[in-house]
Amino acid sequence: MSSHSSCGAPLPALSPSLGASLLILVLLQQYTGSVKYDRVYCVRDTKSWLFDFSSDQIRELVPESQAYMDLLAFERKLDQTIMRKRVDIQEALKRPMKQKRKLRLYISNTFNPAKPDADDSDGSIASWELRVEGKLLDDPGKLKRKFSSFFKSLVIELDKDLYGPDNHLVEWHRTPTTQETDGFQVKRPGDVSVRCTLLLMLDYQPPQFKLDPRLARLLGIHTQTRSCIIQALWQYVKTNKLQDSHDKEYINCDKYFQQIFDCPRLKFSEIPQRLTNLLLPPDPIVINHVISVDPNDQKKTACYDIDVEVEDPLKSQMSSFLLSTANQQEIASLDNKIHETIESINQLKIQRDFMLSFSRDPKGYIQDWLKSQSRDLKMMTDVVGNPEEERRAAFYHEPWSQEAVSRYFYCKIQQRRQELEQALAVRNT
Repeated sequence: MSSHSSCGAPLPALSPSLGASLLILVLLQQYTGSVKYDRVYCVRDTKSWLFDFSSDQIRELVPESQAYMDLLAFERKLDQTIMRKRVDIQEALKRPMKQKRKLRLYISNTFNPAKPDADDSDGSIASWELRVEGKLLDDPGKLKRKFSSFFKSLVIELDKDLYGPDNHLVEWHRTPTTQETDGFQVKRPGDVSVRCTLLLMLDYQPPQFKLDPRLARLLGIHTQTRSCIIQALWQYVKTNKLQDSHDKEYINCDKYFQQIFDCPRLKFSEIPQRLTNLLLPPDPIVINHVISVDPNDQKKTACYDIDVEVEDPLKSQMSSFLLSTANQQEIASLDNKIHETIESINQLKIQRDFMLSFSRDPKGYIQDWLKSQSRDLKMMTDVVGNPEEERRAAFYHEPWSQEAVSRYFYCKIQQRRQELEQALAVRNT
């Protein structure tokens, strides 16, 4: 077999075996380029996807692939579980997560007697100094909270008879620019023991309110957040069946509700507004203390334990879990390696199927492939009909050809007739 190039230079003759090899190579490239394999998508947090072994034959050729399929099924279940837990954590973070802890309060004082030979004015006058400090017991947090961060205000009321009406109060109130501190110190002149009262207002987050005595007796709640109070009211309405049976929006007040809300019937949506006048600031913590100037009492410290609410440390762990992306890059790289490996396996499977089909029936396989390529060519070039059959004489001896010729001549006659009628009509006008 010989051939010539387009420029006229002769090409060397190809042996039958080499020509067949080149033909097989061309067919293989065409075949592998046109065949597509199925994909199964495995959605994870990183939006990555993995190829799946879509054919049982591949599993027969690679028995270890079944282990991968089992791992893939387990991974889907694990992804679903993780996604469900993430949603649960997001919902839990929307609600306040608090823990009851003990805040230990330390109250102590020192006395500095007067020194007649002192040069400065401070040393020549007797004075005392009161310290109010505290710390959270068994605090597991790495960042220790300052003592003042637990309170909204602190008022120390001294003996009015000793310090007068204008100088007997020491007040501290939280502001947006307040610098947190580990304690408070109060220094005043004096050489006698002083009775004082400490008023500490806790900083509740979210804010809590003291209920009106009538409402407190009805619900069994003394101090609570607004949402918990409304929830308790709704529970009372359901337990006592106060909701109107015809109009669910209204509540038929019993005698207790009538005393509190002063109406026989009201909408439940009106309760938050009506609660405004029934909610009071919470009571402060009151501590009575004696500031002693006795030298024997200087080393004595009064301790008090106060129940406070702090953020649950689990909340920070939940937030860090939702924001963590440490393992995502490693998972993505492993997914890419799996994708490349499985893609190569599928490509090898396609090439193997081609070789097996070609070895069984080379002639029939090439004929089928040429027909397939012919159909693809027609679709790409928008060719109408079948040019290969139309170029043969037998194509025009089919039964339909006589009818096609008659229809063709009929259409031509009708077209000519319309042209003549139009010409005559123009001439007559």
